[in-house]
Amino acid sequence: ITKGAKVIVISAVDVASAGSIVQRAKQSDVKVIAYGRLIPDADIDYYVSIDPFKVGQQQAQVQMDAIEKAGKKNPRVVMINGAPTDSNSKPYKDGAAQVLKERGAEIVKSYDTPDWSPDKAQQEMEASITSLGNDGFDAVYSANDGMAGGAIAALKGASIDPKSRFVTGQDAELAGIQRILTGDQLMTVYQPIIDIAETSAELAVPIAQGKEPPADLAKDKVDNGQKEVPSSLLDTFAVQPDNIQDTVVKEGFLKTADICTARYRDACQKAGLE
Repeated sequence: ITKGAKVIVISAVDVASAGSIVQRAKQSDVKVIAYGRLIPDADIDYYVSIDPFKVGQQQAQVQMDAIEKAGKKNPRVVMINGAPTDSNSKPYKDGAAQVLKERGAEIVKSYDTPDWSPDKAQQEMEASITSLGNDGFDAVYSANDGMAGGAIAALKGASIDPKSRFVTGQDAELAGIQRILTGDQLMTVYQPIIDIAETSAELAVPIAQGKEPPADLAKDKVDNGQKEVPSSLLDTFAVQPDNIQDTVVKEGFLKTADICTARYRDACQKAGLE
């Protein structure tokens, strides 16, 4: 702001703290684009991201499809949700919970995990196993891949086969994709990061030049508690072994050479990764 910025793109780790940045920017007539996470109760000009509620629904739909395909009815689900400081965490949780309940699942434990910490997720999963017993739950909803890794470590530590618990994830992390190939993790969600970044730039540059950005870039509206924010919400992709090639590899997000190390070579061949 001091150096004369006309527009700021903020990818907020702590959305509450980001609100004060927005307030300072507006005092100097600087436009603000919220990138990735909505900044609540703030006078932001645009929001570019995915729809977190739909992501939660997507995760739970894939999970319930797999559970039902395995012949299980009325499954009991442990939910390991994201950080309370992240504005996306609650919509992820709410979207997933809606689908789980509509399709007959019972949520037997639910955690909001500080900092999206894999270590804390592992502790939460261990506590669930201690409380519920090895047979007291049928599935694990994890909001992202890092926490899925922690939950899977806890399952293995209790001699529970992760393949039998339909563990979800998000972010298409390398380790998550590799766990999907081996079957330890059911799925992940790929966010079109390149498209999100490019859309943000396509909004920011005209604004910085004193022009109106293309109207078709922000056709959605999202209520952040202060206003209906013009938004661009991009589609996400549920990733499983059969579409890794056509999603994260095709997009250039991950390279086959990095995924298909010696340990995963056979699983890669089975999944058609080249």
